[in-house]
Amino acid sequence: MTELPEEAYDVLVIGGGIAGMEAAIDLGDMGFKVALVEKEPTIGGKMLLLSKVFPTLDCASCISGTKTSTVSHHPNIRLLTYSEVAGIERVDSGFVARVTEKPRYVDASLCTSCGECEDACPIIVPNEFDFGLRGRKAIYIPFDTAVPKNAVLDLDNCIYCMQCERVCPADAINFLQVPKAHTLRVKAIILAVGFKLFQAEKKKDYHYGEYPNVLTSMQMDRVVAPTRPYNAVIRPSDGKEPQNVGYVLCTGSRDRTVGNPRCSQVCCMYSMKQAQLIMGSLPTADITLYYMDIRAYGKGFEEFYRQSRDMGVKFVRGKVGKIEQKPDSNLTVYYEDTEGSGGMRKADHDLMVLSVGLLPNTEVAGLFKNVKLDLDEIGWIRIMNETRSSVQTNIDGVFAAGCATGPKDIPDSVLEAGAAASQCAAYIRGASASITAHEVPAGI
Repeated sequence: MTELPEEAYDVLVIGGGIAGMEAAIDLGDMGFKVALVEKEPTIGGKMLLLSKVFPTLDCASCISGTKTSTVSHHPNIRLLTYSEVAGIERVDSGFVARVTEKPRYVDASLCTSCGECEDACPIIVPNEFDFGLRGRKAIYIPFDTAVPKNAVLDLDNCIYCMQCERVCPADAINFLQVPKAHTLRVKAIILAVGFKLFQAEKKKDYHYGEYPNVLTSMQMDRVVAPTRPYNAVIRPSDGKEPQNVGYVLCTGSRDRTVGNPRCSQVCCMYSMKQAQLIMGSLPTADITLYYMDIRAYGKGFEEFYRQSRDMGVKFVRGKVGKIEQKPDSNLTVYYEDTEGSGGMRKADHDLMVLSVGLLPNTEVAGLFKNVKLDLDEIGWIRIMNETRSSVQTNIDGVFAAGCATGPKDIPDSVLEAGAAASQCAAYIRGASASITAHEVPAGI
C-alpha cells in the first residue's frame, strides 16, 4: 500500500449519492474545501440507476447527471471514488480520517473510455449495476453516464489473458497498481451513507432467486429505464412481454420476522411510478398492487395515487403469503383478503415484482475509533434533537443527511443535505471564531 502525504480539508463528506453530492456542492459553493469519498467506482448513487422519479416522472438521470458533472469539475471538491473510509479519530482540532483508495488497475489519467478493453475481454460476469439482469466484462466501464467514466478491472474475475493490455491504445492498463492510503485532516464530517436494499431472498415463500419471473423493484426499475438491459420490457424466463404484472408491497418492511418493523416510506410511490411506466410501454398489460396500506403523504402523492387508479392500476388490500410457479413459468399468488369478505385468495400473474424496503448501513458506526456514533434501535443514525436539528448526530461536528438517518424520498434527502451543509458551515465558522478569539493575545 502506498502512503500519501496528509491532506487538509474543511469537510469530509462520506457517500456520493444525491445527498452527499448536494451537501458537497453547497459547501463548495460557500468556499469550503471538501473531500467527497465514494466506495463505488462512480458517483451518483442509486438515483442514477432509476428510470424516473415520482410524482413528476422527471428523468432521474437528467437530474442527478447535473450534480455528478458539477461535483467532478468543482474547484473546491476533491473526489475520491472507489475508496472507503478505514477509520476516523477525533482530535482537538477536528477529525483525522484514513481512506483507502482501491486500485482500478487502470490509469485514470490515461484512460479515454474508448471501451476497446471491454470489447476484447473474454470474461462475462453478472453486472451489479443492472442487478444481475445482464452481464459485464471483467474489465468494464460501469455505465454510459458514469462519473468518472474510467474503466475498472475486476481482478477477482480476471484470467490474466492480457487482451485488455494489448488493445488499449493509451497504455492505461496497469496490473501493478496497489491501494493508496490517504490521511485527511478535516474540521467536520457529513455522513451521507445512504441505505441498503432488503435482501428479497430472505422471504423464502416468495422464491426470489429461484423463480426467474420474480424480480425486485430495483431490477424492475432498470427494466423500464431508458438505459435498460433489454430492448423492451420483457420477463427474464422466455423474453416475452408480460401482460399481467403483480407487485408485493412491504417486502422487507413493516415485518418483524425480518427485523424491520418500520415503513420504508417510498415503496408505495415507486411501485405506482413503475406501474405507470409499464402501462406506457405495454398499454394492454394489467398491473396489480398488493398492499397493506397506501402511504401517499408527500406533495402531489395523493394525486399520483388517484392518477394510477384512473389509469387502470388495480389495488388489492391484502397480505401476500406465498408465490408458486406453474409449469409454464407463470406465477400464482396466495394472499389474505383484508378488505373484502376476508379469507385466503389466489391470483395468477406472469411476472411478480417485490417492492423491497430500505435498511440502514450500520457499518458507519464502526468507522469512529475513539468516539461512539449513536444508532437507533433499527440501525439508522440517531438524530439527537429533531425539533432543533434534523441533521445533528451525538458527535459534535458530525452531521448526517439523506437516508443515513432513515428512509426518505429524493426531495427530502436533498433538503436534508442542504440543512447539513448549512449547519456544518455554521459549525466550522463558529469553531474558527472561538479558536481565533482564544489565540489572540490579551490587549491586542
